[in-house]
Amino acid sequence: MATSRTISANEIEIFALEQGTGPLVVLCHGWPELSYSWRHQIPALAAAGFHVVAPDMRGFGRTSAPADVSAYSIFDLVGDMVALVGALGEQKAMIVGHDWGAPVAWHAALFRPDIFKAVAGLSVPPPIRGRRRPLETFAENGVRNFYWQYFQTPGVAEAEFERDVPLTMHALLGRGFSDPGAAMFVGERGYLGDARADQPLPPWLNEVDLAFFIAAYKSSGFRGGLNWYRNIDRNWELTAPWQGAQILQPSLFIAGGQDAVITGPLGGRRVSEMEKVVPNLRRKLIIEGAGHWIQQERADAVNAALIEFLRENARNA
Repeated sequence: MATSRTISANEIEIFALEQGTGPLVVLCHGWPELSYSWRHQIPALAAAGFHVVAPDMRGFGRTSAPADVSAYSIFDLVGDMVALVGALGEQKAMIVGHDWGAPVAWHAALFRPDIFKAVAGLSVPPPIRGRRRPLETFAENGVRNFYWQYFQTPGVAEAEFERDVPLTMHALLGRGFSDPGAAMFVGERGYLGDARADQPLPPWLNEVDLAFFIAAYKSSGFRGGLNWYRNIDRNWELTAPWQGAQILQPSLFIAGGQDAVITGPLGGRRVSEMEKVVPNLRRKLIIEGAGHWIQQERADAVNAALIEFLRENARNA
């Protein structure tokens, strides 16, 4: 059974769930999620012979949430994972990330191949650094209502999401990026649009799970996680030295076939061309009929793929 503890690392306090012994595997969640999002993976990976650690990421849940927006750059987020590995008394690890946690995992492998010996990304393909700042590019192409843009001004999205946290979490997790019109672009009614509390939950999310997320976000608010988005252009600037760099470690990619993150023109191209960035890609698993919250929606398939991949690469970790 998983235990929890708070670990001091990289000048913040990181809450983490932990289970098992063996090679270290770090699980990085995305937005708007928590370490709890890995509730199906933690016991399965531990039973397969791994030391599994799933933190609440910086700004989320019971982990510290610095007030300064600039404290959420990709360097800070990867720095947390590097420091976490060290605080656990380890020198090597394998790292897995979903949603925003995937860029953290990919960049951890890119920045510190001496520590992170294998990497798996769920739902978000490996990074391809474009020629221009991402938000700048949207604006130049006439896009004004993409959700990344809506999240930029501090206080705006927070006010919408915190007005009715149960409704917000019901809509964000229950609908998610399987509905591209609702999730990717923001209309006059805000990000949540016409979300209703009486909409049925998807089969993979029960009332107990939803209540856990609601309680956590009532306590923490949404600002910490939204600050990740407020560093998107800054991350582009900071990663200039890695323009064109490859991630050479063994890698795995898993996504849902109905996830709008990978079905749009940009996401689809990145999925089809990911071998250019991760030439040692061992498997590209697209699970048909699944949406964005893939490790919760299709836990058995994700667990099986992760265990196979991690076992193949455990000798290096």
